[in-house]
Amino acid sequence: MSAVSTPPVTPTPARRDAEATRAAILKAARHLLARHAHADITLKAVAERAGVSPPLILKYFGNKDTLFARVMSFESDATALLSAPLEELGPHMVRHVLVSQSEQGADPLLRIVFAPLHGERGDILRANFRTQVTGRLTGRLTGVDAALRAELAVATLLGLGVMYGIARGTEVRASTVDALVDRYAPAVQAHLTP
Repeated sequence: MSAVSTPPVTPTPARRDAEATRAAILKAARHLLARHAHADITLKAVAERAGVSPPLILKYFGNKDTLFARVMSFESDATALLSAPLEELGPHMVRHVLVSQSEQGADPLLRIVFAPLHGERGDILRANFRTQVTGRLTGRLTGVDAALRAELAVATLLGLGVMYGIARGTEVRASTVDALVDRYAPAVQAHLTP
């Protein structure tokens, strides 16, 4: 009786994970939107930064406007940013901003800083930010001046994000996330719980 041999299996190239591809495209578009006017950003530039082809962007998002509508939304970022009980929200928000920048290379809020670059699209960015970030946070707060306190808490976070990600403060970047949370979170929390 002779042994039956089977031909070796040659692996086929792995198909790129669709969610990872979408995430890479969105991350590239966010990066470019934070540095260039919307009108100056091409799908080719987004594709090069994401490591994909422009037709693949069209496959996933349809067109540039649809892609940037997603990038100009803060909905999923706000969900992650605000996903802690109110009494623990300040430390959670500070940690989220720092970890997003240090480990994921993206800030959940900073693109609002670049709204003036985008003309009329900047108005969309601002409206989304007000509704999806400060508006949602306001809805969670109790007591007087909830809307003002929400805006001040977010402004405090934006200051940290700017110093860490844009100004690249040497002392801030040399500190651990835990040390920064311990030092900075009380300032954010003070606006959240009167």
